[in-house]
Amino acid sequence: MTAAKSKSDSPPPSEEQAAAYDRFVPMLEAAHREMTELSKKKQDGIVNPLKIKMINRLLTELSTVIENDPSYSFVDMLDEESLPQNSDVVLILSQWKAALEQFHKKYFGWDGVQHRWFTAENPRR
Repeated sequence: MTAAKSKSDSPPPSEEQAAAYDRFVPMLEAAHREMTELSKKKQDGIVNPLKIKMINRLLTELSTVIENDPSYSFVDMLDEESLPQNSDVVLILSQWKAALEQFHKKYFGWDGVQHRWFTAENPRR
C-alpha cells in the first residue's frame, strides 16, 4: 500500500527553474527594497505604469519557478489597470518573497559535499 501524496507535495524544480530562481530573486529583492522606500515616503502614492510593467515582467518569470508549488495560489500579479498604491505593491512583493523563500528552503540544501538545488535532474540522495 502506497502512502497518499499530500496536497503540499510538489515535484522538485527543474535545473532551469533553479537557475531562474538564482537569476531573478535578487531582482525581486531589489524591487521590494525600492518599493518599501517609496512606501515609507508616500504610502498611498500611486505606482506608475512603467514600474508596474517592469515588476510584472519579473513576477511572470518568477511564476515559472513556483508554478507547481502550493504557494503559487497565494501570490498575485500587480493590476496594471487599477494602478496600485506603493503599500499594495510592497504587500504583493512581500508575499512573493515569502513564497520563494519557502521554496528555496524546500529544495536547496547541503548534500554532504556542497550546498545545491535538489532538482528533478539531480535529486536529493
